[in-house]
Amino acid sequence: MLRSAVTGRSVAGQVFVLQVVIVLLLVVSAVVAQVLQVRHDSDVEAANRSLAVAETFAHAPGTVAALRSPDPTAVLQPRAEAARKETGVDFIVVMDTDGIRYTHPNTDRIGKKFVGDITPALEGRTVTEHITGTIGPLVQVVVPVKDSDGKVVGLVSAGITTAHVGGTAEQQLPLLLAAAAVALVLATGGTALVSRRLLRQTHGLGPYEMTRMYEHHDAVLHAVREGVLIVGGDGRLLLANDEAHRLLNLPADAERRHVLELGLDEETAGLLSSGRVATDEVHLVKDRLLAINQRPTDLRGGPPGSVTTLRDSTELRALSGRAEVARERLNMLYDAGVGIGTSLDVTRTAEELSELAVPRFSDFATVDLFDAVLGGEEPRPGTALRRAACAGVREDAPLYPVGERIRWVATSPQARSLTTGQSIVVPRLRAEPGWRAQNPERTDRVLEYGIHSLITVPLRAGSLVLGVANFWRSEKPQPFDAEEVALAEELVARAAVSIDNARRYTREHSMAVTLQRSLLPRTLPEQGALEIAYRYLPAQSGVGGDWFDVLPLSGARVALVVGDVVGHGLHAAATMGRLRTAVHNFSSLDLPPDELLGLLDELVGRIDQDETPANGAAVVTGATCLYAIYDPVSRRCTLARAGHPPPALVQPDGTVHFPDVPAGPPLGLGGLPFETAELELAEGSRLVLYTDGLVEDRERDIDEGLDLLCDALRRTPGASPEDTCRTVLDRLPARPSDDVALIVARTRQLGPDRVAQWEVPSDPAAVSEVRASVTRQLSDWDLDELAFTTELILSELVTNAIRYGRGPIGVRLLRDRTLICEVSDRSTTSPHLRYAASTDEGGRGLFLVAQLAERWGTRYTPHGKVIWAEQPLP
Repeated sequence: MLRSAVTGRSVAGQVFVLQVVIVLLLVVSAVVAQVLQVRHDSDVEAANRSLAVAETFAHAPGTVAALRSPDPTAVLQPRAEAARKETGVDFIVVMDTDGIRYTHPNTDRIGKKFVGDITPALEGRTVTEHITGTIGPLVQVVVPVKDSDGKVVGLVSAGITTAHVGGTAEQQLPLLLAAAAVALVLATGGTALVSRRLLRQTHGLGPYEMTRMYEHHDAVLHAVREGVLIVGGDGRLLLANDEAHRLLNLPADAERRHVLELGLDEETAGLLSSGRVATDEVHLVKDRLLAINQRPTDLRGGPPGSVTTLRDSTELRALSGRAEVARERLNMLYDAGVGIGTSLDVTRTAEELSELAVPRFSDFATVDLFDAVLGGEEPRPGTALRRAACAGVREDAPLYPVGERIRWVATSPQARSLTTGQSIVVPRLRAEPGWRAQNPERTDRVLEYGIHSLITVPLRAGSLVLGVANFWRSEKPQPFDAEEVALAEELVARAAVSIDNARRYTREHSMAVTLQRSLLPRTLPEQGALEIAYRYLPAQSGVGGDWFDVLPLSGARVALVVGDVVGHGLHAAATMGRLRTAVHNFSSLDLPPDELLGLLDELVGRIDQDETPANGAAVVTGATCLYAIYDPVSRRCTLARAGHPPPALVQPDGTVHFPDVPAGPPLGLGGLPFETAELELAEGSRLVLYTDGLVEDRERDIDEGLDLLCDALRRTPGASPEDTCRTVLDRLPARPSDDVALIVARTRQLGPDRVAQWEVPSDPAAVSEVRASVTRQLSDWDLDELAFTTELILSELVTNAIRYGRGPIGVRLLRDRTLICEVSDRSTTSPHLRYAASTDEGGRGLFLVAQLAERWGTRYTPHGKVIWAEQPLP
């Protein structure tokens, strides 16, 4: 390629040769200029040095006296030679006014005539001359010597050859030539690279070929009856042929201007500036229909930009107009598929249908649905409809408003459409008596308003008719035609499917909500150990499986439980109800939290085995639970959790922390035991139990949610549980992404003044002492009315403990909302209630206890058991 460039046959070769010649001329010119400059500087330097030496010698003290002495040469010759050697000039000649030399470097020339012009010097001026003397080319200066009266009494000439002055500069000439040679080589190399690139870009063409190609290109470009545009990567027009100027009516200075500044319509200008691929896109430009094709120019390494061709298709305008209508209808159907049914809400789906139809299809659109459909039920024909949606180009149309109950008369197009299931078009409403019979006063106002045409389409989903959609026209003078009826039916068919889906979802959601509300606690039981407030927020997607409960236990204790079944819908709600019922049953056994979770884990495992995927049911894996028991007497809280977030504890001073409760596996996994944690809570502490929807969602992880919860609780020092719930939930969205269950429980203490207990020896005689002590305690509590029944209950329970149990035996009375009697021993044998026969000597004591007490039971402790009985306070 480089050889081709050097030959000069191509444009690149000629450019290469021309640039090399130019560079060579520049180098030669620089060398010549440098040499001339050196010579000029040498002459100037010689003149300046000779002048300085001559003036200095002429004005030196004693020069005038020496000239007037009898032998000037004897005095001046030594001085002149000494000065010559010190200053580096070639000669210093002192002469009289006739030009006869007194001094000279060559003594044989003393006394001879000075060679040069001395006339100006005799007149008092300095003379500088360039001559060729006996020692070669030189520069000499003649300076007059004046006495004190200003009379010229002699002359002094100093001179130096230019060879002596310019020698240093001439020594630099080889370096200059070497630098010029290097510059020539570099310039030649750069020129070669440029020529090589030019050769590649011109494909080795010569000037003649390029000229011919350009002429042919220009002729073809402007002769074709198709517009051609080339747009650069920056959106500027680089080239436009004559046909493009004509079709687009471009200004004369269009080239190099941005395509958005050429006065084109927005759609066409946007296409040209985007550079995207286009194939036969039809654009209406002024009064012409143009078919536009566009391709990028950088597909194979070319420059960025695009080339566009334009073809006038005005003769196809009528056909294109119909194609445009068809395209608009297809776009509308596409938008219907995307925009209708975005939510599982019946009313919103009806609104989406009416909003899509206006103004693209009709000027007003209304949707009427059976009331049963709005409630999620199947429609009941013959009943009234309710206007679910209305949209229009104006808001003051005298049509039935949204929410109005409408019973269409049998002669109306709507009633006929509902009966037959077919669409009905009314081109001219004024000539339709059946429609006007619906409400003459309203229909007259509709006609006066300008509404003149109607299409009524039934909303059918399978065999069900859900309602009717009405499309009204007022702005366009043309009535609806048969083609528009087909489009309306297609739109309504798509909307009907979405409305039916929303109806089914509404029904299922209502059932799930009803089920969940029936399963969640509506009120909390009365108890005195905890002051409790709670909240439950359903998720955006509907009913979930979160639940909570408050369960009073024996001995004034209270159990708190929070659980979560993963998922939403009927199955999650039903599973939640089963687990909540199981917790109720297990809690009646008065089990520790870890044992209760163990039983619950086995239950979930059995449910999973019964409801396998093969049976079409979802498994329950993923259920979590936290179970806590608070004792107001000891102020101790025992907790265990199965895959559930830890509780938060707010101390009375406002300090917040998350107690270390061992995290067990979620319910249903089995194989691992659950562990408990025991906390001693100060009176007034707040225990916060919650589900993961409170602290975790799609936008943040659980650690960030726990930090936010902790921060919210710190802002409520001394607040009531109700205020705490409100503060915590204020930071959540109105409809969280997951269910949220929250319980805030503030602890109370059953003080020593409300608790009495005694140790009882294993001796039947001690029963009377217990009765006496209990009677005194009840008298102190002003509960004398309960003394008799309490003595009977305790006599039976203590006697049984002495007879069948193991010591030590304890008796405890608790005065809470009820009077609680407890008898404890070290035996694990539980008494059973039975009916004694008439011949039995015993077995009637426990039956008597059951009759006298409101509730009674047995709970087991790590050291034995406790038999308790409760009596209502008077």
